[in-house]
Amino acid sequence: MSKVTIMNHPLIQHKIGIMRRKTTSTKEFRDLVSEVAMLICYEATRELPLADIEIETPLVKTIAQEIAGKKLCIVPILRAGLHMADGILNLIPNAKVGHVGLYRNEETLEPVEYFCKMPSDAEEREIFVVDPMLATGGSASAAITLLKNKGIAKIHFLCLIAAPEGVKRFTKEHPDVDVYIGALDERLDERGYILPGLGDAGDRIYGTK
Repeated sequence: MSKVTIMNHPLIQHKIGIMRRKTTSTKEFRDLVSEVAMLICYEATRELPLADIEIETPLVKTIAQEIAGKKLCIVPILRAGLHMADGILNLIPNAKVGHVGLYRNEETLEPVEYFCKMPSDAEEREIFVVDPMLATGGSASAAITLLKNKGIAKIHFLCLIAAPEGVKRFTKEHPDVDVYIGALDERLDERGYILPGLGDAGDRIYGTK
């Protein structure tokens, strides 16, 4: 069953509160997306496996630890996930990056795929799929299905804001994928937007609102 982690760190809640304000500028909103993503990733990577390696300090040889295996891959769902990926890359600069392009059909609220590009060794890596909003759960679930169909199994999902409806659908369709959420909101409105939410994350990131 999916592990669902809702962040309670004061810094995350403080920054999300600023993001929610309609008066927050495009630049500030964009910066906050990256910062909160980095903080959520810190928690999401807590259980990554480590391996012992021998190193030499300026004084002696010693045993240190490094992340085991093929390391990480960040996969933003286009376009709003890109700035979450930027924040995570500040924390893990050597991670590889894949991309999944989906848009939501405004009549059916279901996702439509238009792009997918992954590193050649993605199936050997820990994959962190990122998207600011988990609303109906359709886009996130479709992105995960797309990756699983490519043989990728070690997947985690990170988002800033989620609605209960989206969490329920996502965890039902992908019970093997852990979910990390900045804030769990009240519900969806009739258009499929999260309430109280923060508006359309993509529009606010790119100034197209």
